[in-house]
Amino acid sequence: MTSTLRPAGPDEAVTRPGRWLALAVLVLAVLLVAVDATVLGLATPYISEDLAPSGTQLLWIGDVYSFVIAGLLVTMGSLGDRVGRKRILLAGATAFGAISVLNAYAHTPEVMILARALLGVAGATLMPATLALIRNLFHDPRERSLAVGVWGAAASAGAAVGPMLGGFLLEHFWWGSVFLINLPVMAVLVVVGVKLLPESKNPAPGPFDPLSVVLSLAGMVGAVYAVKEAAAHGFAWGTLAAGLLGAAALYGFVRRQLTLPVPLLDMRLFRSRGFSGAVLADLLTVLGLSGLVFFLSQYLQLVQGRRPFEAGLAELPAALGAVAAGLVAGRAARRFSVRAVVAGGLAAVGLALAALTVIGRDTGYPLLGAALLVVGLGAGFAFTVTADVILSSVPRDQAGTASAVSETAYELGAALGIALLGSIVTGVYRDFTGPAGTPPEAHESLGGAVESAAHLPTEAGAALLDAARQSFVDGLALAAGIGAAVLLAAAVAAWFLLRGQVLEGGAGKERDPSPQTAGHEEGP
Repeated sequence: MTSTLRPAGPDEAVTRPGRWLALAVLVLAVLLVAVDATVLGLATPYISEDLAPSGTQLLWIGDVYSFVIAGLLVTMGSLGDRVGRKRILLAGATAFGAISVLNAYAHTPEVMILARALLGVAGATLMPATLALIRNLFHDPRERSLAVGVWGAAASAGAAVGPMLGGFLLEHFWWGSVFLINLPVMAVLVVVGVKLLPESKNPAPGPFDPLSVVLSLAGMVGAVYAVKEAAAHGFAWGTLAAGLLGAAALYGFVRRQLTLPVPLLDMRLFRSRGFSGAVLADLLTVLGLSGLVFFLSQYLQLVQGRRPFEAGLAELPAALGAVAAGLVAGRAARRFSVRAVVAGGLAAVGLALAALTVIGRDTGYPLLGAALLVVGLGAGFAFTVTADVILSSVPRDQAGTASAVSETAYELGAALGIALLGSIVTGVYRDFTGPAGTPPEAHESLGGAVESAAHLPTEAGAALLDAARQSFVDGLALAAGIGAAVLLAAAVAAWFLLRGQVLEGGAGKERDPSPQTAGHEEGP
């Protein structure tokens, strides 16, 4: 056991007696983000009914958060390394809670989209700070693996609690209540975090470069917007211009980072095959899963007729599987190998998604529940181990930036997945043939069809719902098939890219060299 009195060397620090209590505070931040992400899916039918967004606006409500957060994660991670991770975490949590109120009381689709975008700005501060603080709290590799597992399990637990709590609120209150549940969590996080969390930052961060921030944000948002619009509406001059501007900004960002003495993002991190492989695996995994996740709640409620709370319970196996896998993933990676655990987990998710290609309107819960359980187990193993690989590949003074890269891959995958797979589902759905008198808004979203059917004669309304639900299910099955192909491809890529990679504290295998530079960490 490391003595708490032994002086810290340049690449280690004293064991912190309160590190597990501090981890509990960080878990609250993870829960804050996970609950918010999951309740949106449950609330979507109610938002559709109340705000009457178009199909495109509904997709923007779902993915603008990811667009903004993907563009700002690297900036916020680097900012935390510079000004202090505790400081940036607590400021972000406060803003996250305040902006949740704006989400709750949005009265038009445009206001809702703006509120989600602002929430993305606040959310960009949370996840990189939590992982970076874990990197600086836990210096024993095995303890850190367990802490990362708890971090991932908390995100999965939030994914489980979110739908159930959100379902209960939606059955008893209006849809805005699902955003107000962020407030008590935020309050506890800030009050307790001030006392328990240690501050840490890079003692020699160099100057902050605003131009890099602008290039990063413009590049990510422009590129993702172009992909989204092209998938939804085909190529147009505006879409092409946005894509070219985004690509040019990203190219400029990379060139600038390579010339700055102290860059916002150290591009040398990507020279490590393990680091790059872990980031790519995260991006492809979320891309393949996000379309299914976004539309699953609508399927359970609007196709199978489940109440919101019941729909939340139906999604529980995925969260339980992820929690269980996250807690043992580090041990499994040391017992077998990093690439075996990551590639095996991704392959399991891919096969589960392939099983969902046979989904129908009356699909029984045993198939659905079993597939969700396998998805949770596979994703829990993969995400936990890749997060540990990314944290272990960098010195502690770059923990915030490395964590931000990991989260950027996650959010970019989510944005692209919702844009591409979501557009596929929407495109297939819009082609259904309804009875005479079907209003145009019924073709915009399934929620719009349900609302339209209520105003038609009984027979016409039933025919409309029958056609709309079948078309929605056809689109969902196609998205599951494409997601399965993406996940299986990710498993193959992980198998080759993570060859030789081991977690710190592992034995018996050659470690893939990482371009680490010695660094001293400032902290109490």
